[in-house]
Amino acid sequence: MSKESGSSVYKAWEATVRKTQAARKRANSIFGISVDHADDDDHDHSSDESDCGPEDMIYNADRILPNGDYYTGHWCENFPHGQGKYLWTDGCMYVGEWFKGKTMGKGRFSWPSGATYEGEFKSGYMDGNGTYTGSNGDTFKGQWVMNLKHGHGTKNYSNGDWYEGEWRRGLQEGQGRYQWKDGNHYTGEWKNGVICGKGAFVWSNGNRYDGNWEDCVPKGNGTFRWPDGSLYVGNWSKDLSEQNGTYYPSQSSSDANLEWNPEDVYNVDLKNCIICPGDKVSVLPSQKKLAVWRSAKGESVKPRRMSVDGRVSVGLDKPFDRMQMWDGSAHGGESPCNAGDHRASTVGGELDEDMMGLHVEDGNQRGLPMKVPKTARRQGETISRGHKNYELMLNLQLGIRHSVGRPGPSGSLDLKPSAFDPREKYWTRFPSEGSKYTPPHQSCEFKWKDYCPLVFRTLRKLFKVDQADYMLSICGNDALRELSSPGKSGSFFYLTNDDRYMIKTMKKAEVKVLIRMLSAYYNHVRAYENTLVTKFYGLHCVKLMGQPIQKKVRFIIMGNLFCSEYTIHRRFDLKGSSLGRTTDKPETEIDEMTILKDLDLNFIFRLQKTWFQDFCRQIDRDCEFLEQERIMDYSLLVGLHFRNISAAGDLIPSGAHTPTGDQESEGAPRLSRADMDQLLLDPSRWASIKLGLNMPARVEKTERKTDCEFQLVVDPTGEYYDVIMFFGIIDILQDYDISKKLEHAYKSIQYDATSISAVDPRQYSRRFRDFIYKVFAEETT
Repeated sequence: MSKESGSSVYKAWEATVRKTQAARKRANSIFGISVDHADDDDHDHSSDESDCGPEDMIYNADRILPNGDYYTGHWCENFPHGQGKYLWTDGCMYVGEWFKGKTMGKGRFSWPSGATYEGEFKSGYMDGNGTYTGSNGDTFKGQWVMNLKHGHGTKNYSNGDWYEGEWRRGLQEGQGRYQWKDGNHYTGEWKNGVICGKGAFVWSNGNRYDGNWEDCVPKGNGTFRWPDGSLYVGNWSKDLSEQNGTYYPSQSSSDANLEWNPEDVYNVDLKNCIICPGDKVSVLPSQKKLAVWRSAKGESVKPRRMSVDGRVSVGLDKPFDRMQMWDGSAHGGESPCNAGDHRASTVGGELDEDMMGLHVEDGNQRGLPMKVPKTARRQGETISRGHKNYELMLNLQLGIRHSVGRPGPSGSLDLKPSAFDPREKYWTRFPSEGSKYTPPHQSCEFKWKDYCPLVFRTLRKLFKVDQADYMLSICGNDALRELSSPGKSGSFFYLTNDDRYMIKTMKKAEVKVLIRMLSAYYNHVRAYENTLVTKFYGLHCVKLMGQPIQKKVRFIIMGNLFCSEYTIHRRFDLKGSSLGRTTDKPETEIDEMTILKDLDLNFIFRLQKTWFQDFCRQIDRDCEFLEQERIMDYSLLVGLHFRNISAAGDLIPSGAHTPTGDQESEGAPRLSRADMDQLLLDPSRWASIKLGLNMPARVEKTERKTDCEFQLVVDPTGEYYDVIMFFGIIDILQDYDISKKLEHAYKSIQYDATSISAVDPRQYSRRFRDFIYKVFAEETT
């Protein structure tokens, strides 16, 4: 470096020191506090320095930022790092540990309303063990995940009530005890913040109810006991037609019990037992942005280097360039300038007032940025008049309308074994001119078969499918769409216009498999709400009568896993086998609709700790169920929506800075950090995030070595991307029949037996899980 250049940098550094001292004096006079100099600090910050980078310096800073925010504490590069205090102009304040601009570690956040949170933070979120005290006096002490109560915790309400137990996504769920200030208490199961499941309610007068609950009231089998030993046993419901039971008096029972009515429990005993609502927070810690000070001195500016995504990320001429509002947690804790992108020295040009150190350009350049898959037109061909399957679609819609619209028992979820009988099927004739039970139609005459209608009606109820919406989606004015080509099995697929439901034609053997396992399937999806197996809504058959060959078309109606407001950019079908497990499309033809396979996979999916634990448990349960039913050849369908995409169509890694105005391609909805926080603020929207649906996560890019062409799990690169994930287990109707056994025997002669898909269900389950647990991993800080 020339003497003139060195002199310029030194003078700039001297000016910065003078301004820093002046800022410290102003801070002391305004806030009435004193800040130790770096020389007087007795703490050892060697670990912090190593975190920030060997070439970076950590020092104590006092900053009154141009927007009025104030920070005092340890500073590194262009952001807080270490111990520090940040005061926003709206009155919010954080005091505690920072890591590259993110609240990370132990700290205390306070709101202007008087509410406080003291505990652990992670990536800007309240995450870990912590205590929240609301402005109304409510307190919660326990575990948090991404700003939500999640795990074990105790909440004391200002009115004297308290709850201790399990929480999920901010609401009581699992086992817990709620006690009212009058002494009444409930101990048992909760779901989505309400009493639901099995539990016991004890009144302060000694009365007690043990049994099933739904929506905070007794529903189902239960027993009501009096202190004298009398009891009432029966089926409980607010609907009097379903309420029935028997009263058993004790030897010492009073006559008052004889006049008791079960309705009193609903109308009197539980009337004032109201569960206190959750507290509302005006703004979350992860929503608070940091004002990062930057300066623009001089006119001569060298050309800036390109960031990893090919954009000029440093020294952009923008309004208000002296101060940049930066949500550090939204970018993985990196500075506004890419952390891996050391700034070139710009003598006489732009100099950061925070760090006047000289940075040496790193000659190692990353590879080209990943591109977002090219956009594809909407899936499927609309089935309009003249299409070869137009009449079949009309028949299907007429049959569905008839089946769903037909009144059925409103009964409970407990089904009799006869409902699953393979002979439980009904034929209905649809003549063109109509009949007593069917409307006239323009199609040819056909017959319609319903398989186990009560079971599928109850499944739709279990999956919370509204009957009217279901009919409207499939049988409304909008036509179905036929996918361009049948699957490998020869089945055809149809999508409803709103993308909510998928209809698949089936072979007779698949129908037999589903009917055989229907009882076990029903019990499984009822027991495990978070099951990842395909949701089935109806099984039907159409027999065309007006043709020389009266063919039967059997089909199943399923939920569409990828029905979302977010564009699915990447799709993977994963089995854990390698033979033939790659797409047959050339790279130039791959778009966002292309289904990639095991050998095409170039990511490791990283889930937040509690989600990862739930995922592993559910994969085990689902695979055990499929193994017991002798099912194999299923796969995990995974969809990814990339949250950060540049205007040039490059995927922006986590931690890379996106300049203002750089957004995703128009028409591709994006869940930003602000959107995520708003989602967490609104309890009514928490239900949209479930295991396998709308899940915020990260993926780590992997690279395949040239000599490992058939290696399933490849090497991670350390490059991460923020995504929204969708996944579920599909193709669960292939049993290990004679054809699959022959396929296994034949291919085992030609190929490695462990690489082929057709293997024994036990071996298939073990191999599938082993692979899935390698490509899914727990997120680490």
